[in-house]
Amino acid sequence: MSAHHPPAAVSPKDATIAPKPPLRRFRQASWDEKLIFELGTPGERGVLVPAPDPGIPPVTVPPALRRARPPALPEMSQQQVLRHYLRLSQENLGADLNIDVGQGTCTMKYSPKINDQFVRDPRIAALHPLQDEDTVQGVLGIIHSLEQLLKEISGMDRVSLQPGAGSAAIYTNVAMIRAHFAARGELEQRDEIITTIFSHPSNAACAKTAGFKVITLYPDDDGYPDIDALKAAVGPRTAALLITNPEDTGIYNPRIEEFVRIVHEAGGLCAYDQANANGILGITRARDAGFDLCHFNLHKTFSTPHACGGPAAGACAVTEELAPYLPRPTVEFDGERYHLDDDRPESVGKMRPFYGVVPNLVRAYAWIMSLGAEGLRCAAETAVLNNNYLLHKVRQIPGVSVPYAQGRPRVEQVRYSWQQLHEDTGISSEDLGLRAADFGTHYWTSHHPYVVPEPMTLEPTESYTRADLDEYAAILAEIAREAYESPDTVRTAPHRSTIHRIRPQSLDDPATWAVSWRAYQRKILGTADPR
Repeated sequence: MSAHHPPAAVSPKDATIAPKPPLRRFRQASWDEKLIFELGTPGERGVLVPAPDPGIPPVTVPPALRRARPPALPEMSQQQVLRHYLRLSQENLGADLNIDVGQGTCTMKYSPKINDQFVRDPRIAALHPLQDEDTVQGVLGIIHSLEQLLKEISGMDRVSLQPGAGSAAIYTNVAMIRAHFAARGELEQRDEIITTIFSHPSNAACAKTAGFKVITLYPDDDGYPDIDALKAAVGPRTAALLITNPEDTGIYNPRIEEFVRIVHEAGGLCAYDQANANGILGITRARDAGFDLCHFNLHKTFSTPHACGGPAAGACAVTEELAPYLPRPTVEFDGERYHLDDDRPESVGKMRPFYGVVPNLVRAYAWIMSLGAEGLRCAAETAVLNNNYLLHKVRQIPGVSVPYAQGRPRVEQVRYSWQQLHEDTGISSEDLGLRAADFGTHYWTSHHPYVVPEPMTLEPTESYTRADLDEYAAILAEIAREAYESPDTVRTAPHRSTIHRIRPQSLDDPATWAVSWRAYQRKILGTADPR
């Protein structure tokens, strides 16, 4: 077994499987709901749009931009629309319905509903990005204040909240790294970016997209990024190190300052991916380790909802030296009023239209302000406690192992391995995760490549109680028992969900991908869209 494979797990041959625990009965609602484009009746209306005010001058649309016919939108009553989306919601699992600790690296936590009331307030919900600055002083003040809070949390000098997601924030950091070396006349020379295999894949993807060659470091026997490999990789071609810490294994690199020093001595910059910051808030900061840039995912650490992958919100923080390259416009305050500064000649430009995802910025601001400095640290400490409690429970399940850093605690998540169970039963981690749907929950395996074989990544946050974690561990233990005693039950799962199994070709074959209604009609229904 290679150094990158986990040690042997507890096997049923060596351990007694605990008796089946009492678990709640669960059956997912199934409505066989059609797509909304297939619903509706011509002439039905959910709302009557009032005629324009006579005092408003008509707007002339150039003929080339006019539709030949009206858009073919579904025509439905309000009750039909409500019924449709409520049915869809019942066919899904989510953070408000189940113990959602299984979305490792994504920090799924409870989002206070009062924060949703804030963003539904007309003073936020009815804002328009083209309003005059004098009419949006309140929201500009919130953005500016949130930037100041994130400056303190990160230790950096300036913050931009313009990026619309974590990956967009990583790309923004890479763009600023590129601009920095271009301004110094070194960009042609410094064409390499170093990252690690257990950092988020977006680091490598964004670096590659920006034109850099990517060098990936693998872990040593303890699971830490190999420092000797780093020393061999750095040199005059190094532009930057992009690294997540703790990494997606939940292991915190205790030599992170040395990593930064090595890259700095080679003339490179260091960017800290802090999407996994939920276990270190108020405990350590990017600037304390010497980083030049960092980013946060506000839709993770700071409790704004993931919302099925969007809308998200990213936050980039930089030192004063890199501040000129921040996206434009920046939000400034002159002591009396807030304004947008678009006169930034060294800026990397806009990362998205207008400025940030305002509803999620408001949510993050409210969450931070409600907790305060002591509350943020308490949230981090509770997340670490929950993670290590669950680690203790899961480690006792036959067939599972915990690769790397043997016997040491993790920070906010753990990447487990079901390799032993797979070798004993033929059941894969994916099979186990699908069976979890029959108990009203789920888990995520990991992003590729599967350096940890048959992975399972769990990240309990501060949101869950000890009883929640006990129940989740009991579900995993029951599924593992089934894998050994009745593997077909697991292999053919889920049995109590809305669907059985997704055909893998629908995910693996681009010819079958349908990301729009027209593509669905053409590829799945086999009909052409006449509109």
